[in-house]
Amino acid sequence: MARGWKIGLAVAAAVVVAAAGVWAFRGQIAVAAMERTFDKAMAPDFYSDLPDGLHVGLCGSGSPMPDPGRAGPCTVVLAGRQLFVIDAGAGGTKNLALMNLPPGRVDAVLLTHLHSDHIDDLGELMLQRWAGGGRTAPVPVYGPLGVDKVVAGFQDAYLIDRGFRIAHHGEKVTPPSGFGGTAHPFEAPRNGPDVVLIETPDLKVTAFPVEHAPVEPAVGYKFVYKGRSVVISGDTSVSARVEGAAKDADVLVHEALAPNLVAIQNRAAAEHGRTNLTAITHDILSYHTAPEDAARIAERAGARYLLLTHIIPPLPIRALEGPFLGDSRKVYSGQLRVGHDGDLISLPAGSDEIGYTNRLAIFQ
Repeated sequence: MARGWKIGLAVAAAVVVAAAGVWAFRGQIAVAAMERTFDKAMAPDFYSDLPDGLHVGLCGSGSPMPDPGRAGPCTVVLAGRQLFVIDAGAGGTKNLALMNLPPGRVDAVLLTHLHSDHIDDLGELMLQRWAGGGRTAPVPVYGPLGVDKVVAGFQDAYLIDRGFRIAHHGEKVTPPSGFGGTAHPFEAPRNGPDVVLIETPDLKVTAFPVEHAPVEPAVGYKFVYKGRSVVISGDTSVSARVEGAAKDADVLVHEALAPNLVAIQNRAAAEHGRTNLTAITHDILSYHTAPEDAARIAERAGARYLLLTHIIPPLPIRALEGPFLGDSRKVYSGQLRVGHDGDLISLPAGSDEIGYTNRLAIFQ
């Protein structure tokens, strides 16, 4: 008995010594980890860990409501080696960098509509794409009518900073010709066909109108790359056009608002005389989609994976995801996920595989 006690004491002492050693060298360990992180971040092929295919991720899964765990609306699509950003919500640009999908590599930005929470990081995204990528041409920015005013406004706001950066880093690092964005406005009539924005032998990107009145126009997007497909709803209430676009899609990325949880916000606002917030939490029900309805859309369309985003209200703890989803899992037979920043769904070309990872998990 005494021998066992002594052995246990010796093991405990060894653990304490080892822990003390780790603690003593924690700075050096952290620096070594930092070196590995930056070595990966600066590597010439940022996508070496991803197979050729179509990948869709969330650089922001939140809404205008404050949420410490979710940036504003931002979806990223990697088609082969072409990088697209759909909507530029606050914090999305930083998340792109943290996901090792560098803003400097963005080939185009596509806006679903011009609500402030979908554009408030556009200036930063354009700046980081220019300065971080040494780009010699502005980034193309596709969007509904009015996108030209938005792009011009952000360029004006960042014009003074443009001068500072060129003066500091020089024209080789920050080529004056690459600053800002080039607007590509398009019309997507409610009763018209889908609008083809990009078409190459491997990639097709289309836009279609959705139901977000009184916000007009508002659109969703569909990406098809080497036989794999992703549909992004944008902000919308239940929309037949989303369902049609999502027919047999691999992934449907759909916005979601839980009326049962928003009702809690509404009651609290009313009880405390917050008349503006009472009105807002009532009004937003009319132009968003309940999780169960998004699940029904995905089921009818035959979409294989449903990724919910633009989460309303904020869900500060994961235990709220069950009440948020309600009966969604009962009405949808595919894979279903409440989106989080950093989520990435991978669709390798030439297969029917659907992979998942979170590219921010290392920081959580």
